[in-house]
Parts: sequence; structure tokens; C-alpha cells
Amino acid sequence: MTRNYSFDHFKSALLFVLIALVALLRAMPAPAAGTETLTVAGGCFWCVESDFESVPGVIGAVSGYTGGKSANPTYDQVSKGGTGHYEAVQITFDPARVSRETLLNMFFRSVDPTDAGGQFCDRGESYRTAIFVSNAGEKAQAQKAKANAQQALGQTVVTPILQQSTFYPAEAYHQDYYKGDKLVFTRFGPKRQKNAYKAYRKACGRDARVKQLWGSAAPFVGS
Repeated sequence: MTRNYSFDHFKSALLFVLIALVALLRAMPAPAAGTETLTVAGGCFWCVESDFESVPGVIGAVSGYTGGKSANPTYDQVSKGGTGHYEAVQITFDPARVSRETLLNMFFRSVDPTDAGGQFCDRGESYRTAIFVSNAGEKAQAQKAKANAQQALGQTVVTPILQQSTFYPAEAYHQDYYKGDKLVFTRFGPKRQKNAYKAYRKACGRDARVKQLWGSAAPFVGS
């Protein structure tokens, strides 16, 4: 029987390639886990959205309403009070690039968590701070971040940790307001949205109060 050396050589070469490919695949990092979400309320949702969309690892942030009793609430309804909803932001992030713990710590240091009546110049129930959780693990992480913030400040942190409920995205004109180019009329006169946002944020005293509270630990002051 005549041995087919060419075929044997081909099989050996193919086996070598397969072994090398398996070794290469094993050496490659595992694919990132699926995305996760973190929902927080920190006063004006334009500001919270702007802050967190600047964080590496955050895929996007959506302004909306949650925590209340009314279905499909509007901005006018929420801002007038009575619906129980918070102005909130749902942050989608890649946990392989930024952890929930990091985002929670950044959140506390981007707000005044000692204020139970609103945030900065915005007063009322819809502007209060809160963290929304969907399971025991998320609750434990939020409680740890809250305790950490309280210890760092040396003051009582009043931000509640609440059970996640339906999140209703806000009207389209609220999304990415901080970088919009549409002309709007404000108490500062006609301005492009992004410039109106900057004027509002400064006038509301957000960054000034956060800097007063947190100093160099404030992650977004000056952004």
C-alpha cells in the first residue's frame, strides 16, 4: 500500500494551525459582560446627563422621570409636583470599563446629598436626590457608597435608596440638552441650547455648591 505523504503532511499542517488558533483564542481577553444601568436623581437632569456622559465607560444617559405614581408623566406635570416622580437619569455603562461602585461614588460627589428639599436653585420633590436599585446586590453597593459619602462629608446624607420602578424617558427636547444647537429664549435672552445650559448651570450655583462641599473630590466641577 502506497502511503500518501502529501495528504499526511497536509493533515499535520492543519492540526498545527488548529492548535495555534486555540492557543491564540485562549490568550485573548474574554469579551466584556453585557451593559448595565444605574438610575439616579440629582436635581436638574440636564446636568446629571451632561456629567455622566463624559465618563469613560458610560455608553449613554437618558433623562426621564421615575419613582412616582403617574403613568407617562410630562415635564409640566412632574415639575408642578404631586406625581411623586423625580427628574432622573438612566445611565447605561460597560462594567468592564467603569464599575457601578465608581459611578455611585461619583454621583454622591456631584450633588448636595445633605439637601432634602431639592438641589441648588431647583426646589421641590422632583429635584430631590435618590438612587434606584433593582436587587439586593445593587442596594448593598448603594448603601456602601452612601456610608462612604457620609463619612467623607462628616454630615448626614439624606439621599434615599429606593426600589426601581418604571422609568419614563423625558420629552425629546430634554435629551442631550447640554449640547443642543437650537435657538431658545431664556431669561438670559435668546441663546443656543448649549449656551443656555451653561448659563443656567452657573446661575443655579450647582458647581459652586458642589465645590464647597466636596473640594477636589468633586469629579465634574469645571466640566
